[in-house]
Amino acid sequence: MSIERIDLGEVPYEVAQKNMVRWVAERKQDRAGNRLFLLTHPPVITYTARTPVDQLPPATSPISLVEVDRGGHATYHGPGQLIGYLVLNVRELGPRGLVRRIERALIRAVGSLGFEAIRRDTPRGAESLVGVWTADHRKLASIGMRISEGVTSHGFALNVRTDLDVYTSFTACALPGTQMTSLAQLAVESGLPTPAEAQVRDAVAEAVTAELASAWTES
Repeated sequence: MSIERIDLGEVPYEVAQKNMVRWVAERKQDRAGNRLFLLTHPPVITYTARTPVDQLPPATSPISLVEVDRGGHATYHGPGQLIGYLVLNVRELGPRGLVRRIERALIRAVGSLGFEAIRRDTPRGAESLVGVWTADHRKLASIGMRISEGVTSHGFALNVRTDLDVYTSFTACALPGTQMTSLAQLAVESGLPTPAEAQVRDAVAEAVTAELASAWTES
């Protein structure tokens, strides 16, 4: 099993979603292999049909609001954040196995950059804690996927130099009171330099590719 890495620059969210429909169709029809798209978005807050209205930003918010078909709830995408969209055949793994492997891959990538991160189990009946967290339970990366006919879409968002103030305007991931963080903030706290975007992209691509390749080897 192989995953092709495709680096894109800043892509408007609506454009990326239209492209994703085509990427998924290509994978379903075996006109393309498994792919990891790495990119950024201009500021946008996305949410799902399950997101309560009172968790969204006020109507006066200057940031675009877009409903999407992935799992999860409301989240923010914007400059300084690395987005990873995975379009791959996942029949051998199952959705739960995929999400856990993405968590592990991102934790491995963050660790290679000098920062400690963890995953958290979700208590029964509670909102999902899927994602990547610091040991003191600040959220560093969010994961939201969709699977159709065995092919995935959407993916993950890792805060690198993200404007964290945006998260005060809405409830991220249906988790009131959760504090978001970024590699830049952790770097300041640790006395380390903030990794360059290219360095983060390389670390994430390597970790995700290695983690998912091992899953196919095991299956």
